[in-house]
Amino acid sequence: MDTKTTPKIFLNKILAGTATGIIVGLIPNAVLAAILKLFGDNALAVALGQSAIIFQLATPLIIGTLIAHQFDFKPMPMMVVGGAAFVGSGVVKFNAEIGETGAYVGAGTGDIINTMITSAIAVVLIQLIGEKFGSVSIVLTPMIAGIGSGTVGFYLYPYVTKVTAAIGEGINTFTTLQPILMSILISCSFALLIISPISTVAIGMAIQLNGIAAGAAAMGVAATTIVLVVNSLRTNKPGVTFAIALGAMKMMMPNLFRKPIILVPCFFTAILSAIPVALFSISGTPASAGFGLVGIVGPLASLDHGLNGGLVILCWLFIPLGCALVSQLLCEKVLNLYNRKEVFEFLG
Repeated sequence: MDTKTTPKIFLNKILAGTATGIIVGLIPNAVLAAILKLFGDNALAVALGQSAIIFQLATPLIIGTLIAHQFDFKPMPMMVVGGAAFVGSGVVKFNAEIGETGAYVGAGTGDIINTMITSAIAVVLIQLIGEKFGSVSIVLTPMIAGIGSGTVGFYLYPYVTKVTAAIGEGINTFTTLQPILMSILISCSFALLIISPISTVAIGMAIQLNGIAAGAAAMGVAATTIVLVVNSLRTNKPGVTFAIALGAMKMMMPNLFRKPIILVPCFFTAILSAIPVALFSISGTPASAGFGLVGIVGPLASLDHGLNGGLVILCWLFIPLGCALVSQLLCEKVLNLYNRKEVFEFLG
């Protein structure tokens, strides 16, 4: 490893590459899925939807490649890291029960944490190898750094996913509490998770959040989204703000690790926005729990569960927006907790 790379710099590069990779890998399908629903069974719409899902399967590869780019790798080692991340992510698994010889099945985006760990291992191996392989590096580097670190990630995958599951089980215990408190706890949990390496969609699906619990989870994601958009407007380039609005909240992961105080306005908004969830029984499904406002998935799910249109607009837009603006005023002007530019400037 480059002696000039400190552990902090190394971690920040991993996080920055992951944040950008998530945007590239997830946003196309998130946006197109909502639009293509309007076209029903149209053949072209179906083909575009399937293409978007297949593209999304490449998210770990994209993340690994962009992490390698953070370390200024050349094209070949850059793709080696991407390939290793793809293997270690668990996005493709072998299923022996399909057909006579089995088949490799792809689904979701894999485990983001394991993708990061595998990428980090591949980066370290490539830095240790350096130019030692000479003219045969094009053969040996993919085998040792690519397949080698990918295999390590493959074996780590079951254990790392247990961490994700444990977090989910902890959140799920909130559902046994009093509804308002339950909604607040779940909302705050997902408000944090959406800007962490943990996938809120994976958590929602893994623990099968349903009903008010799913509504509170989606509201927490929505709260953080609106806080980030409000504070990004005059801080970042329009493209960054637009990406966050479309669902790329995880691009702010580096900000969370460097400036944890970013959670104060997120939690403030999530807490107040969660109260109507319990009062109006705003509900959702396991699939909607982790999306929030992305693709209007959360609002549409609550509409399907009987919430009238007026309350949908009030609870999903006006209340979180009002809370986000108040939190901005309190944190920056009244309490002087931080400077908006220092906390919300995109660090990717």
